[in-house]
Amino acid sequence: MIRRLSFVLLALILLIGAAFLVGYRNARADPIVRRAAVALPGWPAGQPPVTIALLSDIHMESAAMDAARLDRIVDQVNALHPDLIVLAGDFIEGRGVDEAARAIPLLARPLARLRAPLGRVAVLGNHDHWTDPAPLAAMLRRIGIVVLANEGREIGPLAVGGLDDPATSRARPEKTLEALAALQGAGVMVAHSPAIAPQLSSRTRLLLAGHTHCGQVVLPLIGAPFEVTSPHDRCGIVHDPGRVTIVTAGLGTSNLPVRYGAPPDVWLVRVGLGGR
Repeated sequence: MIRRLSFVLLALILLIGAAFLVGYRNARADPIVRRAAVALPGWPAGQPPVTIALLSDIHMESAAMDAARLDRIVDQVNALHPDLIVLAGDFIEGRGVDEAARAIPLLARPLARLRAPLGRVAVLGNHDHWTDPAPLAAMLRRIGIVVLANEGREIGPLAVGGLDDPATSRARPEKTLEALAALQGAGVMVAHSPAIAPQLSSRTRLLLAGHTHCGQVVLPLIGAPFEVTSPHDRCGIVHDPGRVTIVTAGLGTSNLPVRYGAPPDVWLVRVGLGGR
């Protein structure tokens, strides 16, 4: 009896270990490239479409992300030749200034190599605010990335709004929409969390977000057994009333460094008159 129980326990340990290793390998895999085309009203006449690469949730200092992996992802994104790169927050994993102090140097060199003719735009996420947002934002600006915190910016034919993090109550939609109203171009909003969508106006027909990890662990029949974030069911292309919301599964992980059924991804979104 004891021998049988020992065998069952050993088998269970091996099964859990194997499942963890598979999930860990999934979490560190190269991101899937997903594509979408979105028509934007107010597209300037005669302007060609613009391709936006959407990245989010790097979570540097998690077991699933390090500088070498981020380097590979940067190479992958650059090879796609996007016109604009959007980084939708949660650059850092964990909480506290020590996490930020370790993560910021690891982020700087790979992110500095991102290339796009219309530039690179970022917003901060909840983990960034839980660690140390000021030196992170300073580093991003130092390497040429535009950090938007409830602000707008004309970028080519686009009027891009960037909301500060909704999950930590720093988003100011009215202020950001007011800033966009003064700008020329087709409106696009960037936020870390897609939960902000109902508070946006028709000025922004496209919302780009992350945060949910698409559940991170999504099992057959069961679905996502626990919430990495809330709401975890917003993932991919979501057709809100009067708006398209695109939610990336992100690149890193939160809590456990595993993924099942929700692989890391990068979105390549072609926008324009007709979206093509």
